[in-house]
This record gives sequence, structure tokens and C-alpha cells, in this order.
Amino acid sequence: MADTCGQVLLGSGLTVLSHPLMYIKVLVQVGHEPLPPTLGRNMFGRQVYQLPGLFAYAKHIIKIDGKSGLFKGLTPRLCAGTIGTIVHSKVLQVCCTFVCEITTKEMIARSCATIVTHPFHVVTLRCMVQFIGREAKYSGVFDSIVTIYREEGILGFFAGLIPRLLGDVLSLWICNMLAHFINTYAIDDSTSHTGEIKNCSQAVTGFFASMLTYPFVLVSNLMAVNNCGLAGGLPPYAAIYPNWLHCWSHLSREGNMSRGNSLFFRKLPAGKMYAIEQKRFF
Repeated sequence: MADTCGQVLLGSGLTVLSHPLMYIKVLVQVGHEPLPPTLGRNMFGRQVYQLPGLFAYAKHIIKIDGKSGLFKGLTPRLCAGTIGTIVHSKVLQVCCTFVCEITTKEMIARSCATIVTHPFHVVTLRCMVQFIGREAKYSGVFDSIVTIYREEGILGFFAGLIPRLLGDVLSLWICNMLAHFINTYAIDDSTSHTGEIKNCSQAVTGFFASMLTYPFVLVSNLMAVNNCGLAGGLPPYAAIYPNWLHCWSHLSREGNMSRGNSLFFRKLPAGKMYAIEQKRFF
């Protein structure tokens, strides 16, 4: 119990610190570009049109909503983190009685936590995306839950769940398989720093796995806000997607599968034009 409480407190602290980053990433993912590109130079010294990075985007939000504006959607995200940590811990304890394989136990625990907390994840995303159209439709956790249930029913709470689950499972298996391969065949167990090297390899493979599965995160977030009555989930920002496969196909055709993956050194997409009135690319 003490370990779980410690994990909750640590997770909550990290969530608060990282929330502005996630907020800006979500706005970029849905295609909101409030600031026009500027002419700059890339790492090779060549002139290119660059999009505003993390800090310029943050200054824009602060200018409009103040510093507190960077923390829209924080409350439901904290709820999701707390509940997810507890569910993950409890499921792991139960799995220990009938599942032996470590990765399988972790997969089951993560999946259960994701399913249980996904409604709060949907509320978090919609609270963030309201910035685009300056709406106030989702103003609190309880009111947002009532609004989603009234307009979309139970299924509304699980919009974007399937690609999120798939991404989590694939990321976990890719990370653990690569780490196992490196630790088994590339690291000499006779060295004195074997433990540190293995921890480092786990972090590197985790980063690599998250890069490979990023499209699932993007599609999941877009489906969570798609056609929910907010400007960020409707044309011109987004098409009306009947399912997440249609969303994936559309993003792939447009070359936007990595949109929002990086918030630094963002260059103007090839073949795209910036629409000042709509604050987006087309």
C-alpha cells in the first residue's frame, strides 16, 4: 500500500510538471497552428521555414489565458493517473497467482488501467482542445462526464480506446523484446557495470518503441475529440472519421502520421500552405 501511495504521489508530481508539454502537443496533433512559420536555419545552415516550437507556443497560450491556461485538463488527468496506478498495482497482484511471464502480466495490468481510466483521458483531451474554438463545453470532470453521456452515451467515454490499447501493447512488447535481445547478445555480464548498462538499454528501447508506436497515440487522441461538438474536432481541423482505421488512412495519405511527435525544430511540411484565418495547414 505504501509503495502504491508513493507511486501515486510521484506520478502526480510528474503529471503536473509535464502537463504544459502534453497540452501543447495535443493542440499540435489536432492541427492547430496559431502562429505563422518563420524563416530560420536548420542544423546545416540552410534557410528553411520553421514552425513555432514549444516555448513560442507556450508564450502564445500564456498571452491569451495566462499561466494557468497551460494547465487546462489537469484535474481529469490527475484522476486518470491516480486511478490507473491503483488499478495497475491491484491487477499485477492478482496476475501473480496465475500468470508467470512478466511481460504478459504487465500487458494485462496496463490494459486494465488504460480501459478504466480512458473516460478521464477523453475528458482531458476535450478540455484541452476547447482552446481552439474558445469553448467552455467541458468545464469540470463531473459536468464533462454528464455531457458526454448525454450526447454520446457510454461509447463516448471510450472514443479512441482501440488504437490506444494497441499502441500500449505493441510498445510494451517491442521495448521488452529489444531489451531482451540487447541484454542477452550485446552486453557482457562479466563487466562491473552490467546493471547500469541494462537499465540504460531499457530506457533506449522504450524511447525507440514509443517512436514506432506514436501513430497509434496520434490516431487515438484525434478520435477522442473527433465530432464531439468542438471546433478542434470538426472541419476544417479534422474530417469526420467513421472509425479509427479511416482516420489512420487519412493521416497516412496526407503525410501527417508524425504530427506533434516533436515540439522542437519543427519545419514547414513539404507541399503545405499556411492559412492565417484558419490557423492551420492545408
